[in-house]
Amino acid sequence: MISYVTLGTNDLARATAFYDTLLGEMGATRMMQTDRMVIWSAQMGAPMLAVCTPYDGKAATVGNGTMVALAARDRETAARVHAKALELGGSDEGAPGPRGDGFYGGYFRDVDGNKLVACVFG
Repeated sequence: MISYVTLGTNDLARATAFYDTLLGEMGATRMMQTDRMVIWSAQMGAPMLAVCTPYDGKAATVGNGTMVALAARDRETAARVHAKALELGGSDEGAPGPRGDGFYGGYFRDVDGNKLVACVFG
């Protein structure tokens, strides 16, 4: 149902370096790139994640209550992605672990303050 999600950045080079490494942990690579946007996916036709500088030229800001969930293959991958995000300069928003019945996730913020979770259902 989701084609892609876009996160704003004020430093495209920094955000791109963060996501090249982080999403590489999940098997994703760059699928598309322009002077103001980079898009990653695990395969063509699968959901994608993009970072971009805002089209209107104003500063990118973090949405309160906004979060992107990254589907991990298993709990180990979710924990590894969370750890990699922190290693790359992200910040912890909740250590990997079970959260209710059938959900496991590790929450973090990227280098621009956007909130994400690497998670597994089941």
